[in-house]
Amino acid sequence: MRDYDYIIVGAGAAGLQLAYLMAKDSYFDSKKILILDKTPKTQNDRTWCFWEEGKGIFEDIVYKSWNTALFASDFFTESISLEPYTYKMIQGIDLYNFILAALEQHVAFDIKYERVTQIKDEHSHVNVVTENGIYEASKVFSSAFNPEAMRTQKKYPLLQQHFIGWFVKTENPIFNPEEVTFMDFAIPQKGNTRFMYVLPFSVNEALVEYTLFSETLLSDAEYELAIKNYLDEKQAGAYEIVDVERGSIPMTTFDFTSDNTANFLRIGIAGGWTKASTGYTFKNSQRKAQELISIIKRNDPIKKFNSANRFTFYDGILLDILKQKNHLGASIFSRLFKRNKAQQIFKFLEDKTTILEEIRIMASVADIHFTKAFFRYLVSKIKSK
Repeated sequence: MRDYDYIIVGAGAAGLQLAYLMAKDSYFDSKKILILDKTPKTQNDRTWCFWEEGKGIFEDIVYKSWNTALFASDFFTESISLEPYTYKMIQGIDLYNFILAALEQHVAFDIKYERVTQIKDEHSHVNVVTENGIYEASKVFSSAFNPEAMRTQKKYPLLQQHFIGWFVKTENPIFNPEEVTFMDFAIPQKGNTRFMYVLPFSVNEALVEYTLFSETLLSDAEYELAIKNYLDEKQAGAYEIVDVERGSIPMTTFDFTSDNTANFLRIGIAGGWTKASTGYTFKNSQRKAQELISIIKRNDPIKKFNSANRFTFYDGILLDILKQKNHLGASIFSRLFKRNKAQQIFKFLEDKTTILEEIRIMASVADIHFTKAFFRYLVSKIKSK
């Protein structure tokens, strides 16, 4: 057994960003911090995208960035300037290599690759049991995710943001490398919220993802056929599939704090750090990690960290609508982008707007379905008190 001040379980985006921000803060120079993950990070297993003003802490590893975005649907289509924001993409392997290299040079950190089998808060400390032994810490932060409680509950609406994406090289120059496609709803909706998401790297290279906000996942063949049809419609010509990305991200206002204790905290997707209404996690995790570090330094209780706020309520309304009337997604997002500047939408999604600004945004998407969902969700929250 070896004692640590802090143990971070999971070397994904949330765990590594928390560790990196700790390493950049002199408060933690005299601490002992352990990172545990079951295997080394040697694969480029995912990409992360986010919007940001100016240069961020990971600017050196940004793979590609865009200053304009396309939103398209049968209701509204427009190329949108994102300034002063930039939409950025980071590859998984670049993030892993960048942060792990920095941590390996920092005296406070140990990194071990062992499978964690149990975490138990003993009140005075936390024991983390692995296949090789037991580690003890004052505080433990874990991104290990068991979705069973979230899936079986009925109190909170739950959708999945699920997708398959192809990294393609096309014969014909069909992409605009200066413009990301946020949402292209101009495809068959089939009773759901379905859109194409395109990250172009050159005129004939891009990541093309078929994405749904819905309850039920599809067969691989259905995602793939939709991407093929999209490329054919854009007259891509012959193309090569260089790589494939897939995922399913929970979209829910489920109370992820229920497992937290005085000394143990779930982080990342497992801690509710995903923005429920969009599925964006990377930049949200960075903000949450910084907030958590502030709490640690003040020695404030961590048990209720990331508790629900008014933005959780707004997310719940949208999810309730899409759960009850999943086919309305295209019209809702069309009204949102048509009636609001992208900069204001980003500010709202970062939980930085004022109540007056939020009223204006909510009013911009309101219709009979929105109104019904608002009162339905409000009543459900009152009953749950």
